[in-house]
Amino acid sequence: MQRDPRELGGAWQSSQRHTFNAPSGELARYVDRYWAVTWDYERPYRQLIVPLPNVHLTFRNGSAELHGPSSSHVYRELAGSGSVFGVAFRPGVFRPFLDGPVARLRDRKVDATTVFGPEIPDRADVASVEGLLRAHLPEADPESESAARIVAMIAQDTSILTVDALARRCDSSVRRVQRLFAEHVGIGPKWVIRRYRLREVTERLAAGHDIDWAALAADLGYADQPHLSRDFRKIFGEPPTSYAQRYAR
Repeated sequence: MQRDPRELGGAWQSSQRHTFNAPSGELARYVDRYWAVTWDYERPYRQLIVPLPNVHLTFRNGSAELHGPSSSHVYRELAGSGSVFGVAFRPGVFRPFLDGPVARLRDRKVDATTVFGPEIPDRADVASVEGLLRAHLPEADPESESAARIVAMIAQDTSILTVDALARRCDSSVRRVQRLFAEHVGIGPKWVIRRYRLREVTERLAAGHDIDWAALAADLGYADQPHLSRDFRKIFGEPPTSYAQRYAR
């Protein structure tokens, strides 16, 4: 099957615009970033979306949805002109809003009114959405903050390659770490570690580096390149050498 040429070499950037904003005040405890995407396509485009372990609140065409952590890539069809405004919550901190384990949102989307009530703003922008979030700010939850710190540690410390190593770093047991992630992150620590280590691949591609795939696989703790390729395909939908074609050189 021939690839859509708009997937290749960064060509999608001519039809999409992405903007990001930081949260203000006390919302920085809960919100990683606000994001907005606008697009204009003469013919439909199949957009690949690769997840990180965030819960997202999205606003589009007057409706709002909550998207739980996704265990794999998804595709969204973008047609004509449109836009989405979103809130990416810090991984680990959404449970106090949900008042239940975040694992129940894994690979699901639900109507945002089930969590934030019917008073969803008609206009989705930073000011109106921050007003909504402030009206529903939960009480501080030490376990939620602990989960968020552990996810941040995984993201920053590239030497963490296994759940055993993570548990030792946290002076905890594997079972306790797994329970914490089910309750507060919504997806398991093994997946989170794998996803953040694979981010090293996309960062090198974005920087335009030539990649020695066998050496990179070893750096990321894989036995060989085929094991790296297998994990990459599960999350990104295609092997890394194919995904690399999406980047401008």
